[in-house]
Amino acid sequence: MKGVSLLLANFTSFLNFIYPYLEKIPGKFLPVQMENMMTLVARTGRHLQRYEKGCRQVVGCIPYRYRSASQTPSIEEMEVLLISSQKGHSMLFPKGGWEINESMEDAAKRETLEEAGVTGNVKDRLGKWRYKSKSQPVIHEGYMFSLLVNKQLDIWPEKKNRNRRWFSVTEAREVCQQWWMREALDELVRRQTQKN
Repeated sequence: MKGVSLLLANFTSFLNFIYPYLEKIPGKFLPVQMENMMTLVARTGRHLQRYEKGCRQVVGCIPYRYRSASQTPSIEEMEVLLISSQKGHSMLFPKGGWEINESMEDAAKRETLEEAGVTGNVKDRLGKWRYKSKSQPVIHEGYMFSLLVNKQLDIWPEKKNRNRRWFSVTEAREVCQQWWMREALDELVRRQTQKN
């Protein structure tokens, strides 16, 4: 069984590696089945997870978009994408383990694709937070990035396990139950306000 798990992890790594390159190929040359297959596989297990001084290293993104194509969009036009937790009891931003064979940004994009089914451009590292796991007596270090969404997929690896929904910034602050993710959202808003 361990061999199958390792094979699946390596195959998933391969698909995640080639996906950005295949995404640039015009749709008429890439069969829909290939894109669907690539978006259906999520990494599982923690054998490749990074730990530092006993803390699990976690990365995530705040996926965002603007309702209008204005040259100077306002925060009021910004929407952020939240997903349901695996048990469906709360809403949060996509995040997960940073693995030893990937950069922090690549891990953040992978987790966002797997959990929320969106792709885009990582913009800023918003910060680092330490928080206690809800399911285990472990401290995590969470790094959050902003990700400007350029594509929302109909099929993604955790579609059957999670719901996704776009919220205004104000609504997202109200529904996101993770204090450190709300702080990351505030940092994103602060930076976007400075840019405009």
